[in-house]
Amino acid sequence: QVQLVESGGGLVQAGGSLRLSCAASGRTNGASAMAWFRQAPGKERDIVASINWSGGTVYYADSVKGRFTISRDNAKNTVVLQMSSLKPEDTAVYYCAASNAVFGSAWSQSWRYEYWGQGTQVTVSS
Repeated sequence: QVQLVESGGGLVQAGGSLRLSCAASGRTNGASAMAWFRQAPGKERDIVASINWSGGTVYYADSVKGRFTISRDNAKNTVVLQMSSLKPEDTAVYYCAASNAVFGSAWSQSWRYEYWGQGTQVTVSS
């Protein structure tokens, strides 16, 4: 089992920045693909960004390209989502996800990720 704990959410004004962190523990091997998803009220859970096992391949949703950056530190079993130029439409609960597949890719589909954190709220005021 892998446990994921997100931190760093909060309230920020439009145009501001936030940094989300996800700490993985348990049976991690540092070779899993990891991702951030988000879910706004009444909407489906959507991909925000993902990163492959080595950090060499990343994927971003079109809505966050150029504003968000995903990175990982396998030695510390953490993945970070740096968010800047935030917009009110970025308001959502953000979830960290990890895949059990070794040498995983930067997948965008939620079904590829077996482990999920509890989520952290990000609210962007206008």
